[in-house]
Amino acid sequence: MSKALLTAETEIEIPFHDCDPMQVVWHGNYARYFEVARCALLRRFDYDYMQMHDSGYLWPIVDLRVKYIASARFAQRIRVQASLVEYLNRLRIDYLITDVETGQKITKGYSIQVAVEMQTKEMQFDSPNALIDRVEACL
Repeated sequence: MSKALLTAETEIEIPFHDCDPMQVVWHGNYARYFEVARCALLRRFDYDYMQMHDSGYLWPIVDLRVKYIASARFAQRIRVQASLVEYLNRLRIDYLITDVETGQKITKGYSIQVAVEMQTKEMQFDSPNALIDRVEACL
């Protein structure tokens, strides 16, 4: 994982509906857990999805990587940490999921988002000031 500029974390108790018949979390649900922590991180610098929209930019995820280390299970309490590691040209957020009780690493990964101007639908090669100003005010 890269050096974090800003970090946020959240705790989640694994619900039954996220699990397969063996009470193990289905692999696709980890992206949802990343999303919960990502939103907490974006709120730290006041640029959650509504602020993105209001600033005139879409921020699609163009890359998502997940490394499964151990299995999360029904009713387990997990901590999901999201760390901002890049923001000048794109948003790169690193994730780490651990067991709340033991600290055992369960999953890690990252996502990359790029700014797309809403009116022109053009991808931006530099992050807009609407993001940069907010992040730098928190550093």
